[in-house]
Amino acid sequence: MLPHTKTGCAKWRVAAVLALLLPLAAQAQEYVRPAADLDRLTQELFAEIQSDQVPYEDLYETLLQYYQTPLSLNSASREDLRGLLLLSENQISKLLEYRQQRGPLLSLYELQAVPSFDLRSIYRIAPFVTAQAAGGANALRGPLWQRVFKEDNNALFMRYERVLQTRKGYTTAPTDSLGQGPTRYLGSPDKLMLRYRVSHAKDFSLGITAEKDAGEQLLWNPTARTYGPDFLSAHFVLQERGKLRTLAVGDYQLQFGQGLLLSSGLQVGKGAETITTLRRSSVGVRPYSSILESTFFRGAAATVSLSPTVRATGFVSRKRVDANVQQAADSLAEFDEFSSGFLLTGFHRTASELANRQTLRETVAGGNLGYTSRSGHLSAGLTAVDTHFDKAIQRRPELYNQYEFRGTHNLALGAHYSYVRGNVLLFGETARSSSGGWGTVNGVLASLAPTIDVSALVRHYSRDFHTLYGNALSENTRNINESGLYLGLKLRPVARWEVSAYYDQFRFPWLKYGVGAPSAGHDWLARVAYSPTKTSLLYAQIRSRQKDYDASTDQPAPLPVPTTRQSLLLYYDANPTLILGLRTRVQASRYREDNGPWQRGYVLAQDASVAVGRRLRLTARYAIFDTDSYDTRQYVFEQDVLYAFSVPALSGQGTRIYGIAEINCSRHLTFWLRLAETHYRYQNTVGSGLEEIQGPRRTEFKAQVRYRF
Repeated sequence: MLPHTKTGCAKWRVAAVLALLLPLAAQAQEYVRPAADLDRLTQELFAEIQSDQVPYEDLYETLLQYYQTPLSLNSASREDLRGLLLLSENQISKLLEYRQQRGPLLSLYELQAVPSFDLRSIYRIAPFVTAQAAGGANALRGPLWQRVFKEDNNALFMRYERVLQTRKGYTTAPTDSLGQGPTRYLGSPDKLMLRYRVSHAKDFSLGITAEKDAGEQLLWNPTARTYGPDFLSAHFVLQERGKLRTLAVGDYQLQFGQGLLLSSGLQVGKGAETITTLRRSSVGVRPYSSILESTFFRGAAATVSLSPTVRATGFVSRKRVDANVQQAADSLAEFDEFSSGFLLTGFHRTASELANRQTLRETVAGGNLGYTSRSGHLSAGLTAVDTHFDKAIQRRPELYNQYEFRGTHNLALGAHYSYVRGNVLLFGETARSSSGGWGTVNGVLASLAPTIDVSALVRHYSRDFHTLYGNALSENTRNINESGLYLGLKLRPVARWEVSAYYDQFRFPWLKYGVGAPSAGHDWLARVAYSPTKTSLLYAQIRSRQKDYDASTDQPAPLPVPTTRQSLLLYYDANPTLILGLRTRVQASRYREDNGPWQRGYVLAQDASVAVGRRLRLTARYAIFDTDSYDTRQYVFEQDVLYAFSVPALSGQGTRIYGIAEINCSRHLTFWLRLAETHYRYQNTVGSGLEEIQGPRRTEFKAQVRYRF
């Protein structure tokens, strides 16, 4: 018998783990983190979301950060583990208990010895976590500049994209006697992106991002705040410097409570993952290196430890945002200069888009004071966000805009909490804006049995509640004018099988754009998933959503009528051999307004990928689609070059094909090439407006190179 010493315990655990995982351990002495399959993970989290409002760029960027700087399972707090959004509260509790009783994990293989961790959960989190001993890599401190240059996670990405056909916006047009002509794009049709990032978990992060969208110009004009590419972003973040937990300079994001006032990064909302994505986590200050031009702060933020249980965060941000600024026509108007709202597209391709570029100066300051008990079971905090604009916001005088934010100043104050007791987690956040409106979101997650998880969330956002950087769970794209109740369920009746479902009922007490009266609706989803092997996945899913919209009629004031959208999704992902991967997708939906006729649409897609030796991997898809109208368009996930995403909306009749080549030239250099084409039947043009193409085809080319230093 081994003696009861730390050495003896470690030897016993190594023997136990190797015995439990002998087939896997025989293949490698150390667990090699697999490449992150962001496309498959996104589908598992988002399910079939028929919308173009899903923040895929934010999602991919957050997962990229976790992949580049994996979370240490041996030092991560409860909030850190929640931030992954891939583990249930019961799994987090079991992992923390296991760590406390037996010490740090010796390998990711040991996760199979942790109660409630199944193979599917382990393989989902494996690309984003590590079992490295706490402080193992950080023990090699030295000067910061040396750590930056010696860091393995140090890479430069360059990406090029272009639509091969000529679009209307890039054609020449005749001008009149005054030299004026139809609107055209001012720049080239090339889209360019450059990103450099070097980071180490719990130590530092340094990044620079530059992007030019198709149609934008490459200009150097400091007086117009243009310095080459249209969008530039940079950040420098230090972490774990004694009482200074985080210091960020440049561009950053903030996440506290349930995201009612400050929300950024991986926000999934409603999807096939009905439990873990319901609650948010207070991950605090995060570096920003995405190419979205409107979801970040620019300035400085810092988090300090006031005591072992209390942390304080302060931040200040000052940047310019796009807006359509107008001069008041009436000398008695409340504001001489005002904007009707923010422009979030990030496009600056035409003269009018350039005129709206960075015309509004935004200053945001605030902070968070958070408490976490020594056990980690209770956390609570207070948040304040104060926002100023140099020009007033004044929406168009429409009835549905009556309670929207107006003026130059908004102050929002909120409180959040989270409490774990046994297998039950209670969480919530309540906030009030300076308009007098308030919002609240409160939920519960519970493990009723090792194979049964349930969730519930109640939310209410009054019609005059204004939160400009919040993104708590809602049916609307913003947390305003909504009340709802969400119920979720996840069952694992037998090994390899999983059943998940949710039901969400919501109502909108005031008018909305396109809905000329108070309205209501409901949304539900059910999915049955089966994992025949550790790497394969088969699921069937059905979703139904009913919401009120103004009827399609020529009457001047149409009444809202219920519209129904139902969808079916069948998906199979398998690896028949070590070098071959297959993915099959069958997706269909139908839509109707009131009790009118059903409109239908479907898409069938087959993917295949093959590894040719160690240096080349080829991926391809062939898909056919047929929809009755744009209301039955199909959003279909596609594989793309590394850390890019593609979710085209397919409408009409036709085929969609693409091919990707990944070429590993050396340990340092990797190339990706992607060619995709959509061929429409019975159409003489593709697209509309300045994006119109003469002919039935749209072909997209994309190339990317990564150099690891």
